[in-house]
Amino acid sequence: MKTIITLAACMAMSATFFTSTAKADEWDHKTVVSFSEPVEVPGVVLPAGKYVFRLADSESDRHIVQVLNASEDKVFATLLAIPSEQLTTPDKTIVTFEERAAGAPEAVKTWFYPGDNIGEEFVYPKPKAMELAKANHRPVKAMPAEFTENITKSTTPTSAPASEPHVAKLKSAPVQVAQPKGDNVEVVEIAK
Repeated sequence: MKTIITLAACMAMSATFFTSTAKADEWDHKTVVSFSEPVEVPGVVLPAGKYVFRLADSESDRHIVQVLNASEDKVFATLLAIPSEQLTTPDKTIVTFEERAAGAPEAVKTWFYPGDNIGEEFVYPKPKAMELAKANHRPVKAMPAEFTENITKSTTPTSAPASEPHVAKLKSAPVQVAQPKGDNVEVVEIAK
């Protein structure tokens, strides 16, 4: 099956996109998604097009998500995510976004696999998380900026093992919450 994402609703400073169909794999939650406009994931702006989202390490208490091109021969990003829960169990893939300033691509906030009410909330590098928190007047998950170098931004084929050093470093990154507080955005560490 192919995945097509359409705009479903704008709610509470985030847009939600639903897939009408999904190509998904239970073990790694592999899902093909299509974006009609550029979107941002931590550390990378993805042009409009089809992408594969999948868990690189599904046995961790914090997940590592890979974003690849549709043919799965190019990794755009390897990202730190933490579990995010919603009350209803979706029957389709759901991707939510943080609103951004006019002209800027929307930032992906969460990804929910069909049939799971526990999804992945993306953790942004601290400077970007602070910007998003201030713009949206809501907390955003953050990691120290020095971990940004561990986000894959390459054309590396997917044959590379998921246990590469940058994945191990992302797993050990402390997760924080960037809080909007006027012009000053406070970052407070949260429990792992």
